[in-house]
Amino acid sequence: MFYQVYVRSFADSDGDGIGDLEGIRSRLGYLELLGVDALWLTPFFRSPMADHGYDVADPRDVDPLFGDLAAFDRLVEDAHKHGLKVTIDLVPNHTSDQHPWFQAALAAAPGSPERARYYFRDGRGDDPPNNWTSIFGGPAWTRVPDGQWYLHLFAPQQPDLNWDSSDVRVDLVQTLRFWLDRGVDGFRIDVAHGMAKPDGLPDMDPAVVAVMAGAQTPHATDPRFDNEAVHDVHRLIRRVLDEHPGTMAVGEIWVDSDERFARYVRPDELHLGFNFKLAQADFDADAVRRAIDRSMAAAGSAPPTWTLSNHDVVRHVSRYGDGAAGTRRARAMALVELALPGVAYLYNGEELGLPNVDVPDWARQDPIHHRSGGAEEGRDGCRVPMPWEGTEAPFGFTTGESTWLPIPDDWGPLTVEAQLEDPASMLSLYRQAVEIRKTHASFSGTELEWYGAPPGCFAFRRKGGGLICALNTSAAPVPLPPGEVLLSSAPLEGGLLPPDAAVWLA
Repeated sequence: MFYQVYVRSFADSDGDGIGDLEGIRSRLGYLELLGVDALWLTPFFRSPMADHGYDVADPRDVDPLFGDLAAFDRLVEDAHKHGLKVTIDLVPNHTSDQHPWFQAALAAAPGSPERARYYFRDGRGDDPPNNWTSIFGGPAWTRVPDGQWYLHLFAPQQPDLNWDSSDVRVDLVQTLRFWLDRGVDGFRIDVAHGMAKPDGLPDMDPAVVAVMAGAQTPHATDPRFDNEAVHDVHRLIRRVLDEHPGTMAVGEIWVDSDERFARYVRPDELHLGFNFKLAQADFDADAVRRAIDRSMAAAGSAPPTWTLSNHDVVRHVSRYGDGAAGTRRARAMALVELALPGVAYLYNGEELGLPNVDVPDWARQDPIHHRSGGAEEGRDGCRVPMPWEGTEAPFGFTTGESTWLPIPDDWGPLTVEAQLEDPASMLSLYRQAVEIRKTHASFSGTELEWYGAPPGCFAFRRKGGGLICALNTSAAPVPLPPGEVLLSSAPLEGGLLPPDAAVWLA
């Protein structure tokens, strides 16, 4: 069980309205109470914050916004005392444009070693070197004063590194060892399907749609992502991790093909890979079952990795319909996710049932929103700070008067404080589910056996342990499978599983 901490939005210790490392340390008791095993911290490195830390200017230091290295060391030490592992983000596809390397590249001449660490190319007349587009909108190339162009698959402030450069590889190893020596237990690899670029940087097929993170389409290959040489980078990372027993890496892998996904979790590459099929599935039993089957097949010999939300996607309460219906369905899917074999990632606030927020335009900060000229909302709505206690915003997130993104005034019933003592709350459901998952003998075995089920429903059994999980996405109550009820997401009605609900049985 991993818990993703979006550092800006978890807890603020100094009153500036932005979460920080000391804020996280002050809430470790809560995370221990929740029952998770490990944390994943989003970037807290030195950065101009053009993409909230995913534009890294120094990968081996803490940005003053979040604290300093001493604060990080205290956090790791205390987390370990609470029985929590600590994993951190690694951003190897690109740097900030304020990174010393990129500043040196701008000052150097075309063809220089400084420029060879990135992708600087001559254009086609007044046009960019190719037709690649940025994930954040617009062209993936920006021109510099001497006429050359540089590649950025994300924002212009995030120039892509050239992994053919030995400097880039040596620097990554230095970064890995720096954090491992400070006690870090693992890494989440940002854009793990990126980094390697094809020879000659060929044009994109017009059939390739520039979707978030460049997922493959059935009809065309996206040359920006999932190139064969990326596996050399992951083998390099794995060799360093193997020098530190007990450490791990999980990759953010946006590829559509199960066969392509499986290549990232081979025994000498990533330990785990985020397969987002479950997060992309509608609240429909058949769609969820397909997502589960495909994810387990793609994982191969690695444990499958499950998540319903993260800092890049609409929170699942809102994806499933918002309001009471979205909450009921989110409760059901929490039991489905936590019943599955493998590793589960929770995103901060999902255990409170937080919905996506319609952030006012004046407060939006995501570069996707700004680069699209406001046509796209961006990801701010899933990044609003955590509500901890009290009846008025900022709900204990900060001692200051405001937060970096505004917290809705009506979140009082969703605070940790309000939910802790309510046995019917979302938080109580998660706590019960995590405890049962960790302690009940039926949660063993790595394979699933599917039962016959009414339309709009499914039921599976964990082979080896015997846990049964049933989901009802239909409009009518359905009979329960045989077994002893361990936990249900909604009250059972006369021995029947109501709509929008899931149940565990042993």
